[in-house]
Amino acid sequence: AAIFFLSALAQIPLANVTAILQAVPLTVTMAAALFMREPVGWRRWLAIVVGFLGVIVIVSPGVEGFSVYSIYAVAAVLCVTLRDIATRKLSNDVPTSLVALITGVAITLYGAIMLPTVSWISLSGTHWLLVSLAAVAIVFGYVFSVLAMRTGETSFIAPFRYTAMLWAIGLGILLFDDWPDFLTLIGTATVVATGIYSFHREKIMSTQ
Repeated sequence: AAIFFLSALAQIPLANVTAILQAVPLTVTMAAALFMREPVGWRRWLAIVVGFLGVIVIVSPGVEGFSVYSIYAVAAVLCVTLRDIATRKLSNDVPTSLVALITGVAITLYGAIMLPTVSWISLSGTHWLLVSLAAVAIVFGYVFSVLAMRTGETSFIAPFRYTAMLWAIGLGILLFDDWPDFLTLIGTATVVATGIYSFHREKIMSTQ
């Protein structure tokens, strides 16, 4: 997931990548229904379909300005979905730090394997600092996301993912002067609305 996410982020605006990732709660709901036999009513299935249409609007295949790297972001969604489903199946005896460590080692090994295929560029002190900060942020972000998925209610946790969209738009404008286009905003609104509705329905079903 991290590899696909970073590959997409290097080529397309932060807001676009983050907007596509907002589909994760919908894909997790779908995967839980298909592979974990969790009950999902027709309203939530409809929300999932509409949410996927929102992702298509964001990706904008066939539209001028379409980037193949958007597909990388979609691949990241699929990987995060698998991660979340696997996390929910983990025994409570497995330490969260161990899960994060295994993930970090896997990414490091992949980077080491792929390193000969790219041209090495010497990094300045500023670049090393930024890379180090990014690495620390990724580790803590992953640890906290795993902790949240393992200890909290999914219906309560998942909507917090959508705050990432606000951060992405704000930071994209502030740091990179990347303003989201109309299709991105429409698609994002669709995905977020269907995701929130899906968890609203899940909350209703859990109380019945």
